[in-house]
Amino acid sequence: MPDNDIAIKLENVSKTFHVRDKTSSSLLGSLSDTLSGKDKRSIKAVKNVNLEIRKGEFFGIVGANGSGKSTLLHLMSGVYKPDKDGKATLNGSFIGLSLGLGFNAELTARENVYINASVLGLPVRRINKKFKKIIAFAELENFVNTKAKYFSRGMRARLAFAIAVHAEADIFLMDEFFGGVGDERFRGKSDKVFEEAIVKGRTIIHVSHNLSTIKRYAHRVMLMHQGECLKIGTVEEVFLHYQKTLKVDSLSVDR
Repeated sequence: MPDNDIAIKLENVSKTFHVRDKTSSSLLGSLSDTLSGKDKRSIKAVKNVNLEIRKGEFFGIVGANGSGKSTLLHLMSGVYKPDKDGKATLNGSFIGLSLGLGFNAELTARENVYINASVLGLPVRRINKKFKKIIAFAELENFVNTKAKYFSRGMRARLAFAIAVHAEADIFLMDEFFGGVGDERFRGKSDKVFEEAIVKGRTIIHVSHNLSTIKRYAHRVMLMHQGECLKIGTVEEVFLHYQKTLKVDSLSVDR
């Protein structure tokens, strides 16, 4: 594949975390363990992943809890650096999305819009122009100056989705973020906008336990297990492998 067609490229990417375990209940014992290195161990979260994702592709990543999905996403974004000899290349501007995260409960809707939109790459002058549209789309016109701690889960989800819709980036790195948020009426609107404003023309890497979202949109899917890439292929191929290998109930692919 020509390099100018590649949005993300991972070459021999691994990630090892070094953690300390408390093995002694006494202060002297803990100090002794630390000095001797007995309390330190390594966890290989991602193991030698090689991957190319095309520009404009919707790429799903599935797997059980602890399989390395989110760590892989952080490696793509540069939040984590790969182990020695590994290389992660991202071509284009990107946004990392995790639905509902990043909101400060003590700040108002207005303040949260400006903070979150800035984190997602929008300069203040662009936020100024888009602010009313964001609030209107989230249907929070009467709550602009209300602190987020008084919002329902649905209100926070609508606001997070509205901000994402109006963000500007070539690549979306999405961890458990999906189009269908809010009540049934809002889900209909958000699904349509998700397809038209986010999916269309962008590169999407989507980590999710909501397999129905990946089943609906993904061009290709990767199955992660214990830090390794077990398979990359079509939705049907990978889900069949997922069911056989990880003993996933067939009903779970529709959740």
